[in-house]
Amino acid sequence: MKIAVLGAGPGGYEAAIYAAKRGAEVVLIEKATGEFGGTCLNRGCIPTKAFLASYDTLETVENAKDLGININGDVTIDFKYIQDRKKKVVSTIVNGVAFLMKKNKVTVVNGFGKLVDRNTIDVTKDDGTVETVKADYIIIATGSVPTTPANMGYNKKRVITSDEILDFEEAPKSMILIGGGVIGVEIGQFFGKMGTEVTVVQGGKQLLPTMDEDVAKQLQRQFKKDKINVVLGERVKGAVDNGDNVTVSLESGKELTADYALVAIGRRPFTEGCGFEEAGVVMTEKGRVKVNEFLQTNYDNVYSIGDVSTPIMLAHVASWEGILAVDNIFGAGRKVEYHAVPSCVFTNPEIAQVGETEASLQAAGKEYKVGKFDFKGLGKAIASGHTAGFVKVITDMNDVLIGAAIVGARATDMMQVLTNGVFYHQTATEIGAAIYPHPTMGEAVMEALHDLHGLSINKG
Repeated sequence: MKIAVLGAGPGGYEAAIYAAKRGAEVVLIEKATGEFGGTCLNRGCIPTKAFLASYDTLETVENAKDLGININGDVTIDFKYIQDRKKKVVSTIVNGVAFLMKKNKVTVVNGFGKLVDRNTIDVTKDDGTVETVKADYIIIATGSVPTTPANMGYNKKRVITSDEILDFEEAPKSMILIGGGVIGVEIGQFFGKMGTEVTVVQGGKQLLPTMDEDVAKQLQRQFKKDKINVVLGERVKGAVDNGDNVTVSLESGKELTADYALVAIGRRPFTEGCGFEEAGVVMTEKGRVKVNEFLQTNYDNVYSIGDVSTPIMLAHVASWEGILAVDNIFGAGRKVEYHAVPSCVFTNPEIAQVGETEASLQAAGKEYKVGKFDFKGLGKAIASGHTAGFVKVITDMNDVLIGAAIVGARATDMMQVLTNGVFYHQTATEIGAAIYPHPTMGEAVMEALHDLHGLSINKG
């Protein structure tokens, strides 16, 4: 059996390795030479986390006195070193993936892949030559690119996206973030700590519009503490590059000026030039590759995963779908289930969420119960100085866990136990009955679960 994977992002490269481990002959096609991991590894998840590691360290140093540690002398920021370290982190992981390709005997073909028919991909290489790849099965994994409407004036100079900001050699003096979603708040908080005057403009009533309202309020309080300007309920009319600065016009008539404007209003599927429609692949009205519950396109031997076909544009969703698609090629018949997709935001404090929110349940007219526990009531949080935030759990009226949110230190690491609970339709009683190690931040999960039944020991 031969499988061709089009795109080496987190979904594509993991699907390729997994398929090879299962015994398939695998060809992985990637337009950028040596760029395994796609946007996530090269221009997204990993680079920003390398940046935020520097943020976390600086935050620790600035608050060291509260823990009895006195640091003599000035604390300075070497932004070029931070950039160089980020590049080394990315390079290390990319090289690790390249090693796994060789170890698992995955054939890598570099060039722009275009689907010709249900069994054929033509790959145009940098020198203009074309290599034709034939396969029994094809997995489309071409990912996404930043959304840049014409009125935003995107030019890669003064009006930029996350792709460009990650390569800056120094922190700008001022920057406007157009969009208060995950990309906007992570980049905004990092550069704010680096000394940039940051303004975040969000059209809705809260930052992180898909997140729990209480979570968003906690982050907005932190941004106020960080002296990051937040403009809510204002839609951007357009942005203009003035040569030495940028003017961002709001629909209300207000104008904002900064050195740079970063467009962070979302991403769109990457399909340009990929030949999907010409090859007969059915697309959705929103320009995504249309798939069924098994991730098959209208051709039963052509699958599609990740951002190019799934509205939930998260790296871990793409990776999960890649494994599921390979399993289905081998006859597993696994259906996609999106009721328990965890979302993570690596700000300070960290944010994690899974399943339903109070807002989604209220909009649907469904009854629910809420349990909540603040970290300020937890021994480990008090001892470590990380008392900001809380754990919130939501069940239906039968005690089945249907949603959860955590905001606080290590929130993203703690979310897995609740993600499992939502995924497997467990009750709060079942999850809360386990023994939780002490002293840990994870005890707040147990306390929130017990709070659903009015039995939280340490809640005031």
